[in-house]
Amino acid sequence: MANHKDAIKRNKQNAVRRTRNRAGRTRMRNHIKKVRAAVEAGDHAAAMDALKDATSVIQRVASKGIIHRNQASRRIARLNAAVKALA
Repeated sequence: MANHKDAIKRNKQNAVRRTRNRAGRTRMRNHIKKVRAAVEAGDHAAAMDALKDATSVIQRVASKGIIHRNQASRRIARLNAAVKALA
């Protein structure tokens, strides 16, 4: 248990950041699932729309430091390749 004032504050800050990061990560994963579902259904138009939204969310999450920028690029590239394979 934290005894110092600064340690108590640090714990509070970490808790807030953890919940914020978790929300961002969950949002990103849900958008990725939408793209994958559209690809599996074979719906190219829906996959393109979902890809556009997912790319935006992934880049936003990476810019906030929730995931690494290389991981963001890798995720976007793989989703893009999956959608292109439909065409």
